[in-house]
Amino acid sequence: MNRISAPISGMIAVTLITGCSVFGVNTVEEAKYDRLAVEDHFELRLYAPMVTAETYVEGDFKTAGRTAFRQLFGYISGENSASNKIAMTAPVFANANRSDKAEKMAMAVPLLGQTEAAGWRYKFVLPAEFLLESAPIPLNDAVSLATIPASKVAVIRFSGSWDQDTIADKTAQLHAWIRAQNMTPSSEPRWAGYNPPWTLPFLRRNEVLIDVN
Repeated sequence: MNRISAPISGMIAVTLITGCSVFGVNTVEEAKYDRLAVEDHFELRLYAPMVTAETYVEGDFKTAGRTAFRQLFGYISGENSASNKIAMTAPVFANANRSDKAEKMAMAVPLLGQTEAAGWRYKFVLPAEFLLESAPIPLNDAVSLATIPASKVAVIRFSGSWDQDTIADKTAQLHAWIRAQNMTPSSEPRWAGYNPPWTLPFLRRNEVLIDVN
């Protein structure tokens, strides 16, 4: 999600909501976790349960990211059953995913491969005050609500670009660290971005995360 096609006024609105700037300052609520271990740019965390608004988008990586952001931002901006604005949080989670139809069409598509069948699932974490039962219902059928249970997660942090090549490289490094710690992956990789796309690249906070046993 390196660029978002939106009017300047929209960019200003997002900046005010997120409390972020080109300098990477982030003052918004973040997904809650306890840090269990740290080694260089790797971490082991225990995440609390969270409620997310999510959407699935097919297409190339960059276009899908822009579409997903618009849909999810629409939900927290009032496109919901309560017509309420919901505070932006961090991070935005994303992972490679396929719809049931696409899964049947291409069972062997690599996780980060660029194919017509590949899709992407993006998630906004709702503020901790929300339960699944209390969160307003999305008006856009492309957006749904879900609960992510508490989980132990291995993480690699990095700055710079949030692109497929970088994600693939960081994912490989994270898998190697997991093996070195004698842990077992229990999920597909997902990645997280904490800053708006106009943040200076070297100040961005990005992560790849994998659940572990």
